[in-house]
Amino acid sequence: MTKPWSVICRIAAVLALSGIPASAQEDQSNKPVVRVNVNLVLLNVAVTDDKGHYVTGLRPSDFAILEDNIPQTVATFGEGDAPQQIISPTPDVKLVGTTEPAEHSESVLAGANVFILFDTSNYMYRNFAIAQDAIAEFARSLDSPERLAFYSYSRDLYRAASLTSDRTKILRGVRSTVAGDNPALYNALLLTLKDAGQYSGRKVVVVFSNGPDMASMVAPEDISELAQSEGIPIYVISTNEAKQDPVSTTVFQRMTQATGGEVYFAKSWKRQQQAFASIREDIGHLYTLSYYPRNNPNRGWRAIKVKLTGPAAKKYHVRTRSGYRPRLARIVTPTP
Repeated sequence: MTKPWSVICRIAAVLALSGIPASAQEDQSNKPVVRVNVNLVLLNVAVTDDKGHYVTGLRPSDFAILEDNIPQTVATFGEGDAPQQIISPTPDVKLVGTTEPAEHSESVLAGANVFILFDTSNYMYRNFAIAQDAIAEFARSLDSPERLAFYSYSRDLYRAASLTSDRTKILRGVRSTVAGDNPALYNALLLTLKDAGQYSGRKVVVVFSNGPDMASMVAPEDISELAQSEGIPIYVISTNEAKQDPVSTTVFQRMTQATGGEVYFAKSWKRQQQAFASIREDIGHLYTLSYYPRNNPNRGWRAIKVKLTGPAAKKYHVRTRSGYRPRLARIVTPTP
Protein backbone atom coordinates (compact mmCIF):
# COMPACT_ATOMS: atom_id res chain seq x y z
CA MET A 1 0.00 0.00 0.00
CA THR A 2 1.37 3.42 -0.99
CA LYS A 3 1.49 5.82 1.95
CA PRO A 4 1.22 9.61 1.70
CA TRP A 5 4.34 11.53 2.61
CA SER A 6 2.50 13.01 5.59
CA VAL A 7 2.04 9.55 7.04
CA ILE A 8 5.68 8.62 6.44
CA CYS A 9 6.84 11.78 8.20
CA ARG A 10 4.51 11.16 11.11
CA ILE A 11 5.80 7.61 11.60
CA ALA A 12 9.43 8.65 11.23
CA ALA A 13 8.96 11.17 14.03
CA VAL A 14 8.17 8.44 16.54
CA LEU A 15 10.76 5.85 15.47
CA ALA A 16 13.10 6.49 18.40
CA LEU A 17 14.73 4.12 20.87
CA SER A 18 13.14 4.07 24.31
CA GLY A 19 15.54 4.02 27.19
CA ILE A 20 17.16 6.31 29.71
CA PRO A 21 18.96 9.14 27.92
CA ALA A 22 22.08 10.76 29.22
CA SER A 23 23.47 13.81 27.38
CA ALA A 24 27.10 14.82 27.35
CA GLN A 25 27.99 18.13 29.00
CA GLU A 26 28.99 21.03 26.79
CA ASP A 27 32.59 22.08 26.36
CA GLN A 28 33.11 25.61 27.67
CA SER A 29 35.20 26.55 24.62
CA ASN A 30 33.80 28.05 21.42
CA LYS A 31 34.26 24.81 19.50
CA PRO A 32 31.15 23.06 18.18
CA VAL A 33 29.93 20.39 20.59
CA VAL A 34 28.45 17.09 19.52
CA ARG A 35 25.60 15.98 21.76
CA VAL A 36 25.04 12.22 21.68
CA ASN A 37 22.01 10.59 23.25
CA VAL A 38 23.22 7.39 24.89
CA ASN A 39 20.28 5.11 25.63
CA LEU A 40 20.08 2.13 27.88
CA VAL A 41 18.89 -0.57 25.47
CA LEU A 42 16.42 -2.79 27.32
CA LEU A 43 15.87 -6.40 26.27
CA ASN A 44 13.12 -8.79 27.36
CA VAL A 45 14.57 -12.27 26.90
CA ALA A 46 12.73 -15.61 27.13
CA VAL A 47 14.82 -18.76 27.62
CA THR A 48 13.19 -22.17 27.10
CA ASP A 49 14.27 -25.79 26.76
CA ASP A 50 13.39 -28.22 23.97
CA LYS A 51 9.98 -28.89 25.55
CA GLY A 52 9.08 -25.20 25.81
CA HIS A 53 9.60 -25.02 29.58
CA TYR A 54 11.05 -21.80 30.97
CA VAL A 55 14.63 -21.90 32.20
CA THR A 56 15.18 -20.05 35.49
CA GLY A 57 18.17 -19.23 37.63
CA LEU A 58 20.49 -17.99 34.88
CA ARG A 59 23.06 -15.29 35.69
CA PRO A 60 24.30 -12.27 33.71
CA SER A 61 27.46 -14.21 32.81
CA ASP A 62 25.30 -16.81 31.04
CA PHE A 63 24.30 -14.24 28.38
CA ALA A 64 26.26 -12.70 25.52
CA ILE A 65 24.82 -9.67 23.72
CA LEU A 66 25.92 -8.63 20.23
CA GLU A 67 24.87 -5.43 18.46
CA ASP A 68 25.90 -5.51 14.79
CA ASN A 69 28.27 -8.29 15.93
CA ILE A 70 29.89 -5.92 18.45
CA PRO A 71 30.03 -7.49 21.97
CA GLN A 72 28.17 -5.50 24.62
CA THR A 73 28.46 -5.30 28.41
CA VAL A 74 25.38 -6.04 30.54
CA ALA A 75 24.48 -2.92 32.56
CA THR A 76 21.43 -4.19 34.48
CA PHE A 77 19.92 -7.63 34.94
CA GLY A 78 16.69 -9.02 36.35
CA GLU A 79 14.61 -12.18 36.26
CA GLY A 80 10.83 -12.34 36.29
CA ASP A 81 9.14 -9.71 38.43
CA ALA A 82 12.23 -8.94 40.52
CA PRO A 83 13.78 -5.46 40.27
CA GLN A 84 16.75 -5.06 37.95
CA GLN A 85 20.18 -5.14 39.56
CA ILE A 86 23.06 -2.95 38.45
CA ILE A 87 25.81 -5.09 36.93
CA SER A 88 28.00 -2.45 35.27
CA PRO A 89 27.87 0.80 37.33
CA THR A 90 29.04 3.08 34.52
CA PRO A 91 28.34 3.11 30.77
CA ASP A 92 30.91 0.97 28.98
CA VAL A 93 30.89 3.10 25.83
CA LYS A 94 33.15 5.49 23.97
CA LEU A 95 31.41 8.64 22.75
CA VAL A 96 33.11 10.23 19.78
CA GLY A 97 32.97 14.04 19.86
CA THR A 98 31.81 14.44 23.46
CA THR A 99 33.76 16.15 26.21
CA GLU A 100 32.42 14.26 29.23
CA PRO A 101 31.20 10.70 29.78
CA ALA A 102 27.47 10.17 29.93
CA GLU A 103 25.84 9.93 33.32
CA HIS A 104 24.43 6.58 34.44
CA SER A 105 20.81 6.01 35.25
CA GLU A 106 18.87 2.80 35.57
CA SER A 107 15.37 1.46 36.07
CA VAL A 108 14.78 -0.64 39.17
CA LEU A 109 11.01 -1.08 38.98
CA ALA A 110 9.67 -4.54 39.68
CA GLY A 111 7.09 -6.06 37.37
CA ALA A 112 6.03 -4.94 33.92
CA ASN A 113 3.77 -2.29 32.39
CA VAL A 114 1.17 -4.28 30.45
CA PHE A 115 -0.91 -2.48 27.82
CA ILE A 116 -3.99 -4.49 26.76
CA LEU A 117 -5.49 -3.54 23.39
CA PHE A 118 -8.97 -4.97 22.68
CA ASP A 119 -10.60 -5.17 19.26
CA THR A 120 -14.13 -3.74 19.57
CA SER A 121 -14.74 -3.41 15.84
CA ASN A 122 -17.69 -4.78 13.89
CA TYR A 123 -15.75 -8.05 13.57
CA MET A 124 -16.45 -8.64 17.27
CA TYR A 125 -20.24 -8.83 17.28
CA ARG A 126 -20.16 -12.56 17.92
CA ASN A 127 -18.84 -13.81 21.27
CA PHE A 128 -18.10 -10.26 22.44
CA ALA A 129 -18.96 -11.00 26.08
CA ILE A 130 -16.80 -14.14 26.01
CA ALA A 131 -13.81 -12.08 24.90
CA GLN A 132 -14.49 -9.58 27.69
CA ASP A 133 -14.53 -12.43 30.22
CA ALA A 134 -11.18 -13.77 28.99
CA ILE A 135 -9.55 -10.32 29.22
CA ALA A 136 -11.03 -9.69 32.68
CA GLU A 137 -9.72 -13.02 33.96
CA PHE A 138 -6.28 -12.23 32.51
CA ALA A 139 -6.21 -8.86 34.29
CA ARG A 140 -7.18 -10.42 37.62
CA SER A 141 -4.61 -13.19 37.26
CA LEU A 142 -1.56 -10.96 36.84
CA ASP A 143 0.60 -10.62 39.94
CA SER A 144 0.62 -7.38 41.93
CA PRO A 145 3.95 -5.96 40.62
CA GLU A 146 2.41 -5.69 37.15
CA ARG A 147 0.76 -2.39 36.21
CA LEU A 148 -1.98 -2.49 33.58
CA ALA A 149 -3.57 -0.17 31.04
CA PHE A 150 -6.65 -1.11 29.03
CA TYR A 151 -7.36 0.35 25.59
CA SER A 152 -9.97 -0.61 23.00
CA TYR A 153 -10.21 0.24 19.33
CA SER A 154 -12.35 0.10 16.24
CA ARG A 155 -11.70 2.98 13.85
CA ASP A 156 -10.46 5.11 16.78
CA LEU A 157 -8.52 4.33 19.95
CA TYR A 158 -10.30 4.56 23.31
CA ARG A 159 -8.11 4.77 26.43
CA ALA A 160 -10.52 3.15 28.88
CA ALA A 161 -8.01 2.87 31.76
CA SER A 162 -4.57 4.47 32.04
CA LEU A 163 -1.63 2.58 33.51
CA THR A 164 -2.53 1.60 37.07
CA SER A 165 -2.08 -1.05 39.76
CA ASP A 166 -5.82 -0.89 40.53
CA ARG A 167 -7.43 -3.93 38.89
CA THR A 168 -10.90 -2.49 39.55
CA LYS A 169 -10.28 0.34 37.08
CA ILE A 170 -9.14 -2.15 34.45
CA LEU A 171 -12.19 -4.37 34.92
CA ARG A 172 -14.49 -1.36 34.74
CA GLY A 173 -12.85 -0.37 31.47
CA VAL A 174 -13.28 -3.87 30.04
CA ARG A 175 -16.98 -3.96 30.89
CA SER A 176 -17.59 -0.51 29.40
CA THR A 177 -16.59 -1.55 25.86
CA VAL A 178 -19.09 -1.98 23.03
CA ALA A 179 -18.64 -3.27 19.46
CA GLY A 180 -18.40 -0.55 16.81
CA ASP A 181 -16.86 0.52 13.50
CA ASN A 182 -14.29 -0.92 11.06
CA PRO A 183 -10.99 -1.93 12.72
CA ALA A 184 -7.87 0.26 12.49
CA LEU A 185 -5.49 -1.98 14.43
CA TYR A 186 -2.19 -0.50 13.25
CA ASN A 187 -3.29 3.06 13.99
CA ALA A 188 -4.28 1.92 17.49
CA LEU A 189 -1.02 0.04 17.97
CA LEU A 190 0.98 3.11 16.96
CA LEU A 191 -0.71 5.23 19.64
CA THR A 192 -0.45 2.46 22.25
CA LEU A 193 3.28 2.05 21.63
CA LYS A 194 3.82 5.80 21.90
CA ASP A 195 1.99 5.80 25.25
CA ALA A 196 3.96 2.80 26.52
CA GLY A 197 7.26 4.36 25.44
CA GLN A 198 6.77 7.20 27.94
CA TYR A 199 7.30 4.81 30.86
CA SER A 200 10.57 3.36 32.13
CA GLY A 201 11.09 -0.30 32.90
CA ARG A 202 9.63 -3.32 31.15
CA LYS A 203 6.68 -2.79 28.80
CA VAL A 204 4.58 -5.27 26.84
CA VAL A 205 1.54 -4.91 24.59
CA VAL A 206 -1.15 -7.62 24.51
CA VAL A 207 -3.55 -7.43 21.54
CA PHE A 208 -6.86 -9.26 21.24
CA SER A 209 -7.88 -9.03 17.58
CA ASN A 210 -10.73 -10.77 15.78
CA GLY A 211 -10.08 -9.75 12.21
CA PRO A 212 -7.97 -7.94 9.62
CA ASP A 213 -7.15 -4.24 9.65
CA MET A 214 -9.57 -2.34 7.42
CA ALA A 215 -9.01 1.36 8.18
CA SER A 216 -5.41 2.16 9.23
CA MET A 217 -3.20 4.77 7.58
CA VAL A 218 0.05 3.17 8.75
CA ALA A 219 1.65 -0.07 7.61
CA PRO A 220 2.31 -3.07 9.88
CA GLU A 221 6.05 -3.02 9.13
CA ASP A 222 6.21 0.52 10.59
CA ILE A 223 4.54 -0.74 13.76
CA SER A 224 6.94 -3.67 14.00
CA GLU A 225 9.97 -1.40 13.66
CA LEU A 226 8.64 1.06 16.24
CA ALA A 227 7.96 -1.72 18.74
CA GLN A 228 11.48 -3.10 18.27
CA SER A 229 13.05 0.33 18.63
CA GLU A 230 11.02 0.97 21.78
CA GLY A 231 11.90 -2.48 23.16
CA ILE A 232 8.25 -3.51 23.56
CA PRO A 233 7.26 -7.12 22.77
CA ILE A 234 3.85 -7.54 21.14
CA TYR A 235 1.65 -10.51 22.00
CA VAL A 236 -1.39 -11.21 19.81
CA ILE A 237 -4.40 -13.38 20.58
CA SER A 238 -6.50 -13.79 17.46
CA THR A 239 -9.60 -15.84 16.82
CA ASN A 240 -9.91 -18.56 14.23
CA GLU A 241 -11.68 -16.09 11.91
CA ALA A 242 -8.56 -13.96 11.67
CA LYS A 243 -6.49 -17.04 10.88
CA GLN A 244 -8.64 -17.55 7.80
CA ASP A 245 -7.16 -14.33 6.39
CA PRO A 246 -3.61 -15.18 5.16
CA VAL A 247 -2.46 -11.55 5.29
CA SER A 248 -3.45 -11.07 8.95
CA THR A 249 -1.92 -14.41 9.88
CA THR A 250 1.41 -13.50 8.28
CA VAL A 251 1.45 -10.00 9.76
CA PHE A 252 0.73 -11.24 13.29
CA GLN A 253 3.40 -13.93 13.05
CA ARG A 254 6.09 -11.58 11.74
CA MET A 255 5.25 -8.76 14.14
CA THR A 256 5.35 -10.91 17.25
CA GLN A 257 8.48 -12.77 16.21
CA ALA A 258 10.40 -9.57 15.43
CA THR A 259 9.51 -7.95 18.77
CA GLY A 260 10.09 -11.03 20.96
CA GLY A 261 6.41 -11.76 21.61
CA GLU A 262 4.10 -14.60 20.59
CA VAL A 263 0.91 -15.07 18.54
CA TYR A 264 -1.97 -17.38 19.48
CA PHE A 265 -4.90 -18.35 17.27
CA ALA A 266 -7.75 -19.26 19.62
CA LYS A 267 -11.05 -20.35 18.12
CA SER A 268 -12.83 -21.01 21.43
CA TRP A 269 -13.19 -19.37 24.83
CA LYS A 270 -11.10 -22.14 26.41
CA ARG A 271 -8.31 -21.56 23.89
CA GLN A 272 -8.47 -17.83 24.60
CA GLN A 273 -8.07 -18.51 28.31
CA GLN A 274 -5.11 -20.77 27.60
CA ALA A 275 -3.51 -18.12 25.40
CA PHE A 276 -3.83 -15.44 28.09
CA ALA A 277 -2.40 -17.89 30.65
CA SER A 278 0.59 -18.52 28.36
CA ILE A 279 1.21 -14.78 28.05
CA ARG A 280 0.99 -14.38 31.81
CA GLU A 281 3.58 -17.13 32.26
CA ASP A 282 5.84 -15.58 29.63
CA ILE A 283 5.74 -12.13 31.24
CA GLY A 284 6.54 -13.65 34.63
CA HIS A 285 9.56 -15.59 33.37
CA LEU A 286 11.29 -13.06 31.12
CA TYR A 287 14.86 -12.05 31.85
CA THR A 288 15.50 -8.32 31.61
CA LEU A 289 18.93 -7.30 30.33
CA SER A 290 20.16 -3.85 29.37
CA TYR A 291 23.33 -2.39 27.93
CA TYR A 292 24.83 0.90 26.77
CA PRO A 293 25.80 0.48 23.09
CA ARG A 294 29.52 0.56 22.38
CA ASN A 295 30.78 2.94 19.73
CA ASN A 296 29.07 1.97 16.47
CA PRO A 297 29.25 4.01 13.24
CA ASN A 298 25.93 2.57 12.06
CA ARG A 299 23.21 5.27 12.41
CA GLY A 300 20.56 3.08 10.83
CA TRP A 301 19.03 -0.23 11.84
CA ARG A 302 21.18 -2.18 14.32
CA ALA A 303 20.78 -5.93 14.66
CA ILE A 304 20.66 -7.43 18.15
CA LYS A 305 21.53 -11.02 18.96
CA VAL A 306 21.42 -12.58 22.42
CA LYS A 307 23.20 -15.89 22.92
CA LEU A 308 23.79 -18.17 25.87
CA THR A 309 27.32 -19.07 26.91
CA GLY A 310 28.83 -22.21 28.38
CA PRO A 311 26.84 -25.45 28.74
CA ALA A 312 23.52 -23.63 28.34
CA ALA A 313 24.38 -22.50 24.82
CA LYS A 314 23.38 -25.76 23.14
CA LYS A 315 20.60 -26.86 25.50
CA TYR A 316 18.28 -23.85 25.52
CA HIS A 317 16.55 -21.46 23.12
CA VAL A 318 16.49 -17.64 23.32
CA ARG A 319 13.72 -15.31 22.14
CA THR A 320 14.00 -11.50 22.09
CA ARG A 321 13.66 -8.55 19.70
CA SER A 322 15.83 -8.50 16.60
CA GLY A 323 17.10 -4.91 16.63
CA TYR A 324 16.41 -1.18 16.93
CA ARG A 325 17.06 2.20 15.33
CA PRO A 326 19.16 4.61 17.48
CA ARG A 327 18.58 8.29 18.01
CA LEU A 328 20.72 10.61 15.97
CA ALA A 329 23.38 12.86 17.44
CA ARG A 330 23.00 16.63 17.28
CA ILE A 331 25.74 19.18 16.57
CA VAL A 332 25.46 22.38 18.60
CA THR A 333 27.46 25.57 18.03
CA PRO A 334 27.75 27.57 21.29
CA THR A 335 26.72 31.21 21.27
CA PRO A 336 29.79 33.52 21.56
